[in-house]
Amino acid sequence: MKWWRDARFGMFIHFGLYAIPGHGEWVQWNEQIPVEEYAKLADQFNPTNFSADAWVATAKAAGMKYMVLTSRHHDGFCLFDSKASDFTSVKTAAHRDFVAEYVKAVRKAGLHVGLYYSPLDWRFPGYIMPDLQRKSAEAMRDQYHRQVEELLSNYGQIDVLWFDGGEMDWLSFGGDWSGAKWQKRPANQHYKGGFSWQHDQVYAMLRRLQPQVIINGRADMPEDFYSREGDGALGKFDNEHPWELCTTLAGAWGYQPNKSPKPLKDCIQLLAKVAGRDGNLLLNVGPRPDGQIDPPQVQRLKEIGEWLARYGESIYATRGGPFLPGDYGASTHRDKTIYVHVLKWPGDKLFLPAIPAKVISASVLTGGEATVSQTDSGIEISVPPTARSEMDTVIALQLDLSADEIQPVSPAKLQG
Repeated sequence: MKWWRDARFGMFIHFGLYAIPGHGEWVQWNEQIPVEEYAKLADQFNPTNFSADAWVATAKAAGMKYMVLTSRHHDGFCLFDSKASDFTSVKTAAHRDFVAEYVKAVRKAGLHVGLYYSPLDWRFPGYIMPDLQRKSAEAMRDQYHRQVEELLSNYGQIDVLWFDGGEMDWLSFGGDWSGAKWQKRPANQHYKGGFSWQHDQVYAMLRRLQPQVIINGRADMPEDFYSREGDGALGKFDNEHPWELCTTLAGAWGYQPNKSPKPLKDCIQLLAKVAGRDGNLLLNVGPRPDGQIDPPQVQRLKEIGEWLARYGESIYATRGGPFLPGDYGASTHRDKTIYVHVLKWPGDKLFLPAIPAKVISASVLTGGEATVSQTDSGIEISVPPTARSEMDTVIALQLDLSADEIQPVSPAKLQG
């Protein structure tokens, strides 16, 4: 897990047939497009401008350390060659194994390789009615087991396997049928039917084939990290369980035309907030049908990378805290240095709680000078308004001992 925690920042890529209508990755379900009709999109899916090297170059320019590509989403269309299905990019118009091209490019660039895989498949009625349509559900399960084995056997080392939609409680979208009525299952109730994904068999297989692979917790397996999804799921500080926030740079997960990327300030502040809560940020792009990432998104990612090239020491290979997140921003640390990310100054000065370490010196990575006063009651920091960064004023505090020895402390009650 060390490489993953040190990385802090990765690229998520949602790419598939859904890029053609451009209404997001859930277009088939949301617009109730018949399976046979949706499948015709595979005859059009031939992204002639697809370049895995270009994707990877964009990720590297953004300062990202790992990438995760949707090898197969809920629509069932595979971007890889599969003996378990004919609904693949290899057996349709493109005649290309995009996963193979992607894995090769990511590995060549020295980044870590991640693949997303969805066990559920909307083409199988057994997903919606796993008991009534038991044979269909079991066929879907068989496809899942075989395809995970293919991904872990045919593409070399995979560093991250990112599951989605494979929880037992997500069958039939987390609801139950009572007669002709579908009802959402309460949070404290679980699926009680007779179908099983048999995730234990998949877990044993993946640990046998690739014991080093890191997995998330969306398939009822022992997780290496858990996922938070969307900006609103930023959540609380957690340095006990590895976690990752995944969110989009622009619009939906899958391609939508004319969607502007988030402002640079929002991106930088989100990254600081995530790192300060001791998590990773997986930022998503949805390439166009031709395989290219929208130029405005490429530009925004480049700008994030330029910021990280200057101030990345406050993000990479750090842990969250010891000053817990608050209205002011967040903090990270490495060895004997605490990085205070001031996203919003509470006034002329920032007051932080006392810590069992002496501040030896302070510097402002983003420019200017900081005045620091430390007493038994806390730490007072001031930076001239002209030297403050609108995005993130990063102040490095050098201590006389390792910040790892300091328990997290809340600054909330000391804010002015």
